[in-house]
Amino acid sequence: MLQEDRLFPIEPTARSIARSLYETVRTLPIVSPHGHTDPRWYAENAPFPDPAQLFVVPDHYVFRMLCSQGIPLTALGVPRVDGGPTETDGRKIWRLFAENFHLFRGTPSRLWVEQSFADVFGLTKRFSAETADEFYDHIQDCLARPEFRPRALFERFGIEVIATTESPLDDLEWHEMIRQSGWSGRVVTAYRPDPVVDPEFEGFRSNIERFGELAGTDATTWEGYLEAHRIRRAFFKSYGATSSDHGHPTARTEDLSQAEAAALFEKALAGRCTPEEADAFRGHMLTEMARMSLDDGLVLQIHPGSWRNHSAGVMATHGRDKGFDIPTRTDYVRALKPLLDAVGMRPELTVILFTLDETSYSRELAPLAGAYPALKLGPAWWFFDSAEGMRRFRELTTETAGFYNTVGFNDDTRAFCSIPARHDVARRVDCAYLATLVATGRLDEDEAFEVAHDLAYKLAKTAYRL
Repeated sequence: MLQEDRLFPIEPTARSIARSLYETVRTLPIVSPHGHTDPRWYAENAPFPDPAQLFVVPDHYVFRMLCSQGIPLTALGVPRVDGGPTETDGRKIWRLFAENFHLFRGTPSRLWVEQSFADVFGLTKRFSAETADEFYDHIQDCLARPEFRPRALFERFGIEVIATTESPLDDLEWHEMIRQSGWSGRVVTAYRPDPVVDPEFEGFRSNIERFGELAGTDATTWEGYLEAHRIRRAFFKSYGATSSDHGHPTARTEDLSQAEAAALFEKALAGRCTPEEADAFRGHMLTEMARMSLDDGLVLQIHPGSWRNHSAGVMATHGRDKGFDIPTRTDYVRALKPLLDAVGMRPELTVILFTLDETSYSRELAPLAGAYPALKLGPAWWFFDSAEGMRRFRELTTETAGFYNTVGFNDDTRAFCSIPARHDVARRVDCAYLATLVATGRLDEDEAFEVAHDLAYKLAKTAYRL
């Protein structure tokens, strides 16, 4: 079902160049510096339970589309926070997925799923209600074999390194199990401090108390709280972390005095922050995290502009990260200025900016990254992790920021089998864009081959210090 020239230019000259470029990058190792696969998979190396648990239940790109057509998340096996009833029959979930697969026509999710079916499982028929059971039985049979266990697939996919993402409250037991196993696969963690830097995060005070216990310090004082971050960051670094990851509602940063920050922290602990004060505290903590990065070398990732868990009902029933994080308009120029005034001219610092607001590409993000040594642009991401989104990103940022103020590609996925497909899409789109530059006289062909390699592999590895 997959066309060999998919995503390449239609014009023959550019298409031929794109093919040649792609052949040099298609089998490069995968560097996956930001994602949400479960480290337990690699630690236990147990077989995946069934096709539904592999393709549907963990993938919010899949189940949000089905939900949008009125299919309850419980019917798709998405767990409830109260442990209440949800579908557990993998075949029923799979049939429901197949019956509604037409909903994904034209979406990147369809491309990822179909490429996973073909490349990972050798399935080349069209997925539909008629072929659902055939697909299910074949995949289920494959999953029972040793070569389809997580570590074997990791190696087969050509993954050089993958980063998972954990809270500072995580004890990293699965990463420790991976280390003790002697397996050579490189799985690292990333420091995601949202539960202990966001006063509006549920259970904020109890999170801080637990944070202090794990760090062995009194995190309920401002000085102890900052020290707890330093201690936990060092602990995460001992398990391979090279980055921290910050998902804030806005891109706001602040550079408050220590007295002002301590006063805000006390209000946050007491549960007395206004929404404005909570946003100011989050903003100040981005600057504190940047200063800590100057000390310990962690790359700082900021991905603001999402109204997280927009559906109160879904949040109450199923919890966080269930496909209801919705993009909002985001200001970067004014919002980032306090952080940039403090550390933006420090070339030894790397701050990677992501966006869910495409209107900011050429107006704000590219000019900022094209000037400040500390800034790099993360790839087209989340709702723009698509052929069209990637192309627009290149068109709108390259003219001002160039290629080398960007950081290649990351797949940001919970769906393990989609990783090679998503990297393949990115490589095809970048080769198509470079081919167009060559065909229109804006880039020499030998340079295009070098840039293609950098975009597919080198930039991510360099930016994330992997």
